[in-house]
Amino acid sequence: MSLRARTQAILDRPLTRNFILGVILFNAIILGLETVEPVMAVAGPLILALDMICLAVFVVEIAAKLFAQRGQFFRKGWNLFDFVIVGIALVPGSGAFSVLRALRVLRLLRVLSVAPSMRRVVEGLVTALPGMASVFLLMALLFYIGAVVSTKLFGAAFPDWFGTLGLSGYTLFQIMTLESWSMGIVRPVMEVYPYAWVFFLPFILVTTFAVVNLLVGLIVNSMQNAHSEEEHAATDSYRDDVMARLNEIERLIKARN
Repeated sequence: MSLRARTQAILDRPLTRNFILGVILFNAIILGLETVEPVMAVAGPLILALDMICLAVFVVEIAAKLFAQRGQFFRKGWNLFDFVIVGIALVPGSGAFSVLRALRVLRLLRVLSVAPSMRRVVEGLVTALPGMASVFLLMALLFYIGAVVSTKLFGAAFPDWFGTLGLSGYTLFQIMTLESWSMGIVRPVMEVYPYAWVFFLPFILVTTFAVVNLLVGLIVNSMQNAHSEEEHAATDSYRDDVMARLNEIERLIKARN
């Protein structure tokens, strides 16, 4: 077995993957401790050293994958994701790039590429994006229509909420999330316009209970499809392995006879 093949075999071991997952979670704790001033005052150098060790582990892992996979490395989306996350962590955190120090916490996102269950969630979300785009377009149309109507109806009496299309859109978004929509917005408006409920209630029913739930349904359906595809792939792999073993046994029996 070549050195590249041995390196890939080591990377594919469950022990290696669990080790990387443990380092990711440990590094997340370290990054959190860096924000606690009393802890940094007592053990600042140790925490920074542990952070650098974690980063070194990630760099070694990426280097090993590059060595083992060569050009194939950049053909896998999760490899590119890991490469970008670790690359951001390597950018110097001083001068004009000091803001990037806060982005080091993005290393925690690497757990998405290590944990299969979380990977399925992301894949399901990505698969749902085309359908979600249509729903977002529908929601944008509803919000635009609602913003125009509410600006014309309530803008004069409530300029802070409905004075412009932008303000109306933001207010309608707050209403859609059901955050202080009744006592905070709708009831004060109804004190001036008693029949304002005729506009607000259908808007809430359509956006909050219909369109938003449609988005949730698309995501759940895509996640189920991704999980089913993964199960089919695992079943096919197991079947191919069994067939290969049976063929090998048959070959040995014929050779003995």
